[in-house]
Amino acid sequence: MKTHLLVLLFFFCGTAYVQAQGAKVTGSVYSAHYKETLPGASVQLIRLPDSVRTIVSTDKDGQFHFPGVNPGAYSLQVNFIGHKPYIRPIQVQNTALDLGQLTVEEASTLLKEIEIVGKIPLGTQKGDTTVFNAGAFKVAADASAEDLVTKLPGVTVVDGKVQAQGEEVRQVLVDGKRFFGEDANTALRNLPAEVIENIEIFDKKSDQAEFSGFDDGNRAKTLNIVTKKNRRQGQFGKVSVGVGPAEKYMAGTSLNIFKGDRRFTINGLTNNINLQDFSVGEAPGGGMRGRRNMGGGGGAGGGSGISTTNNFGLNYSDFWGQKIEVSGNYNYNNTKNENNRLVYRDYQISRFFDQQNADESYSANRNENHQFNFRLDYKINDRNRLLITPRFSIQKNSTASNTIGQSIFDADSTNESYDATTLTTTDNVTDADNYSYNLGNDINFSHRFNKPGRTFSINLNTGYNVNNGDTYRITNVEDFIRPSRSIYLNQLIKANRDGFNWRGSVALGEKVGEKARVQAEYNISNRIEDSERLAYDFGEGEYTDFNARLSNSFESDYLAQQAKTSYQYNTDKVRVQVEAQYQVANLQNEQEFPTPYQVNRTFHNLLPNAQFEYKFTKTKNLQVDYRTNTNAPGVTQLQEVIDNTNPLRFRTGNSGLVQAYQNSVNVRYRSFNTENNHVFTFFVNAAQTNDYITNSTLELTEKDEEWLGFEPSVGAQFIRPVNLDGNWNARSFVSYGQPLNLLKSNINFHGSVGYNKTPGLFNKELFFSTSTNYGLGASLSSNISENIDFNLSSNASYNVISTTLKRSQNTSNNNFFNQSTHLRANIRFWKGLVYRTELSHQLNSGLSSNLGNTSFTLLNMSLSKKVFKSQKGEVSLSVNDLLGQNISVQRTQTDAYIQDVQTSVLQRFAMLTFSYNIRSFTGAAPGERGPGQRMPGERGTMRPGGQGGMGGGRNRNQ
Repeated sequence: MKTHLLVLLFFFCGTAYVQAQGAKVTGSVYSAHYKETLPGASVQLIRLPDSVRTIVSTDKDGQFHFPGVNPGAYSLQVNFIGHKPYIRPIQVQNTALDLGQLTVEEASTLLKEIEIVGKIPLGTQKGDTTVFNAGAFKVAADASAEDLVTKLPGVTVVDGKVQAQGEEVRQVLVDGKRFFGEDANTALRNLPAEVIENIEIFDKKSDQAEFSGFDDGNRAKTLNIVTKKNRRQGQFGKVSVGVGPAEKYMAGTSLNIFKGDRRFTINGLTNNINLQDFSVGEAPGGGMRGRRNMGGGGGAGGGSGISTTNNFGLNYSDFWGQKIEVSGNYNYNNTKNENNRLVYRDYQISRFFDQQNADESYSANRNENHQFNFRLDYKINDRNRLLITPRFSIQKNSTASNTIGQSIFDADSTNESYDATTLTTTDNVTDADNYSYNLGNDINFSHRFNKPGRTFSINLNTGYNVNNGDTYRITNVEDFIRPSRSIYLNQLIKANRDGFNWRGSVALGEKVGEKARVQAEYNISNRIEDSERLAYDFGEGEYTDFNARLSNSFESDYLAQQAKTSYQYNTDKVRVQVEAQYQVANLQNEQEFPTPYQVNRTFHNLLPNAQFEYKFTKTKNLQVDYRTNTNAPGVTQLQEVIDNTNPLRFRTGNSGLVQAYQNSVNVRYRSFNTENNHVFTFFVNAAQTNDYITNSTLELTEKDEEWLGFEPSVGAQFIRPVNLDGNWNARSFVSYGQPLNLLKSNINFHGSVGYNKTPGLFNKELFFSTSTNYGLGASLSSNISENIDFNLSSNASYNVISTTLKRSQNTSNNNFFNQSTHLRANIRFWKGLVYRTELSHQLNSGLSSNLGNTSFTLLNMSLSKKVFKSQKGEVSLSVNDLLGQNISVQRTQTDAYIQDVQTSVLQRFAMLTFSYNIRSFTGAAPGERGPGQRMPGERGTMRPGGQGGMGGGRNRNQ
């Protein structure tokens, strides 16, 4: 790390270009149907002939403006749900251009508008973006964005994480601006549903790809929440305080302060009822919904331990002047967790063909972390843009644990010489303190030349991380086969690891003909990692005896260079992109201690990529991607030092590892029938990896004492990473949703199939572990009114696990099934009384019999009373886990074993909670309103907003 600090100077480097002036293009959008201007209409200015697009939305008066437009030929397009697209060619000169009033006509397929009764369109499909109309999904009066999102077709919640169209949602935008960085769950829980106009689901490309128009494959499933025009000025949020027996408590708040483009969000939470964050939504307990470690796992896993949490968060977005857009967030979290665990492992690879481990442990963990993210987008002018995104995080963690374990096997004819069922027992006491911090910065500068279609961009990404930790461990392993091989260890392990990485790229794009473009790009990246692990045995009252066998100092330096050429052909219906990339990479490993040596390898790879997109109609499209990439091993995989954390499964690295090379294919199909509100999505991914980094496992014997330092216990294994071919994985997801008018509800179905094949070595014998997962689910969500809101869902999963090495006759015992059924209901009735319930039933089959009955029913219930004249206050009495059945179980699989884990959970408790909903919007009358009602000065509650707005109903009787 001799020169690393010098390279850190790159963090705050920037680029500036002389600003160029352009003309201003203005106008307004008028509806021939509504006889008034249209706020929230999408207006696109498409430069000809390279099709570079600039998109804005009309303001509250239906006005739009494009500043700094370069002279040339353009196509102007206006889109608004329920209206025909408006397309007009324009010629921009050096002077301002006022297009006047642009009138859009009603579309022939316009759905029936809402009078007093009528259908609200669920939404539409716009290219690769699925747009949902929030007004088409009725939720309870105090619901959160999360409550609303989980009603959307193709959206599910798996392990507490929101998934859309089969992929985890990575970030949430609000009116196109980042909201709480990449913490999608926190973002959704801090916005009330009532402020939302539309929800857009799409795969967000990288900033570089969005500018250049060439997809680099870096995508993130994203939700963009478009807020209502009349909810962008004011303060709104929620405050909740609750107490209960056994010193249970909770206090939380979320406050949003919106003033046009300037927006602040403040949230905080303190509790000892396993809440991980605060939610503005409705739940039994009055605002006590949030990420909670409540248990209720099964195959998918549930909560873990009993937690006391304190957290605080800030989110900020604004425009600094006319050209600089900023957003940032800060999060602080302090969590104390206590956990009891029962772990049962069935080893798939072992000399003892039916070897099993049973562990019981207690742990106390304290974790404290700070995270900061910022984004500055400087649109210098129509031709130049500078984007800077710094980030920083720091974390402290302390853990104390005690684990008692037993290794057993079922004797059979193949190992009858061992007639005892117990191989070893283990007692492990650990006390660890770890500290880490990470900082990074991305700088992107983009420039468009005078010549149409010619673009230039330069990027610099940097990152620096430090991880330090001290672990004190006392381990006692008793060997029942050969008592002489019992082990006693009392050690201190000091681990220090730091790394610096940077990446630079330069790209030049050029137009070829009317519909094609080419781009040449050069990338260079460097990752330098240092890792030092020092072991000390206890002696003379202190940890002073240096253990050279368990100590190591290692550095890895990975430098990669790529030259890439891309070609893109684009029409109204078809987009084709092909790329050829040549990569030269050098991996240099240097061990400084105990035995100095160097390993230097150079890799040459051809990395082709291809994309195909076809738009059958405006609401149906197909997208196919083929990509190749390489994955270099990290320092922990390369460093050849013995890790004896588990004295029965020793681990080390392998400095001889090479790059893994992966081929992957993604297929996406989306269809949104706006006439009958049927939504269909299909997604499939398949990947194959050569030189996959996996594990080689060796059974240790007394012959290994010389290099290990002591004679290993019976059944002990030595694990080392190796490169092997034959890794495959695939996953498919399909969903279908439609209204169920008879029940005034929406029904959704989804299914999935996943497959994974992983190679491995056991005693130098090649084997494959495979797992196949079949999933099926359905949900029924109400669309009745804000007074009656329910969501009923059921998800089933069947898992088939096998290995080519398993010699036991009972391989079918590895298969397991779980089904989770969930009912959430909110009923508001007489004089502000509200009844809420959450009923969950978990059925688990095929897990370890040692866990006992792993199926259960979890019932949470509350009765609340709205208070104050405004009905913004609420007093709630709730009971969580009313039936006292809550448990948490989880099954996982590795190449070596199948593991079932049961952890301690929060069980039945009661709580009295007071909550207050903060609602203060400038220019809007206070109080609640039902669908179709209009507030003074409002232009209709279901009218579009934001980018590309949605049409919808209006109450024509006002």
